Amino acid sequence: MTPDDILPTYERLAPAFDRLRDKTLFERSWLDRLLAHAPGRKVLDLGCGSGRPVAQYLFDRRCDVTGVDGAAAMIALFKKNLPKARAIHADMRGLDLGETFDAVLGWDSFFHLAKDDQRAMFPVFAKHLRPRGVLMFTSGTGDGEAIGHVDEATVYHASLAPEEYRKLLQDNGFEVLRHVVEDPECQTRTIWLARLKG
Repeated sequence: MTPDDILPTYERLAPAFDRLRDKTLFERSWLDRLLAHAPGRKVLDLGCGSGRPVAQYLFDRRCDVTGVDGAAAMIALFKKNLPKARAIHADMRGLDLGETFDAVLGWDSFFHLAKDDQRAMFPVFAKHLRPRGVLMFTSGTGDGEAIGHVDEATVYHASLAPEEYRKLLQDNGFEVLRHVVEDPECQTRTIWLARLKG
């Protein structure tokens, strides 16, 4: 299992993922934090999947949501689940939409990228945020690689060390607002929330 297997895997398992994805909105408190810090309601959801429940929750909170996913089958489900939101079939790596957002989200998606691809994403994040826009993403707890599961398939995960994430954020004009390791109130997700200075 390598990072290159991620998009073909999610392409194949999109219906199962949509069916099995936890929709209890355990992420709600963090999504509310994101919106509380964002200067507006225009949100870019990178690795949006089928749109449920995260993009749906944001849309229901009057956000102008743009979902981006590299798996066409996921984008098809996103369009079905959120017909009034914008959906774009594209790889987040090297993305350039030519516009800025109030918030960029990489929830349970950014960590599927290889380490070098993660490093290269920080300029992409910054390029898509307006001044004082906010970024939120999930990561691992330390430098390493791991294998997870979606339905019957295995999926790749990687993480940098927390110190490196902090440096990448700083070097790309961000200030860390909050970093929680294995939040017990969010199914032990490790979460970063940062603001683009300006």
